[in-house]
Amino acid sequence: MPEPIKVDVANRLNRNLGLFNAGSQVTIDIVTPAGKRGKFRTTFIGFLSKQYVLIQYPDSNKLGGFGQYITQGANITVRGVVEGHEGSIVAFVSPVLQTIQIPSRLMVLDFPKTVSLQNLRSTVRIDTDIKAKVKVNDDYWQASIQDISAKGCQLSVNNGDSLVLSKEQDILIVIEDFQGKSNVKLDAVICNVKTQVDSIAVGVQFKAKASKPIIDLLNAALTSEA
Repeated sequence: MPEPIKVDVANRLNRNLGLFNAGSQVTIDIVTPAGKRGKFRTTFIGFLSKQYVLIQYPDSNKLGGFGQYITQGANITVRGVVEGHEGSIVAFVSPVLQTIQIPSRLMVLDFPKTVSLQNLRSTVRIDTDIKAKVKVNDDYWQASIQDISAKGCQLSVNNGDSLVLSKEQDILIVIEDFQGKSNVKLDAVICNVKTQVDSIAVGVQFKAKASKPIIDLLNAALTSEA
């Protein structure tokens, strides 16, 4: 997997952060000391060059126990789809300077040292949990997409005791509803199969790489909450 391009802050970071319009939807990643990861949707407010970035504090009801880890010094990963640059994302990691309550509840993040600008059409892979159906021959099986990239995805097929899958076998993935995307159909070919305790892990490659439905799914997965 190629490394994202790291942009030097002193020369170009303002321009790249400026790709986020005020009010843009972003997601933040919070990792607990035990390594548990939570992903939450929120809003990019703005920034002051070389000083700080302002992010709307996520809905406390959705944060649950993760809220206790939004403390001074905690690193927060921010990601968002760049408007006007289809299939591109901007991401950076910054520590929390403080949280404020007025005029609204905000997170004040330190101004980041680097920012990643990456095209989703590359091999970037996004962890997700998208409910889907897999058509094998004439039968449909319940499944979930565990991660996705422009080239393929990792499937977990439920209750597949009687299901026989093999490498290079053609399948159809159907996503009935995800983040406003409905009845998305993706033709794929199986790359690898691994039997698990109560499911089958299946790695697949899309036949139409980086097609618009796939990029739309990547964008939706990027801004979906855990």
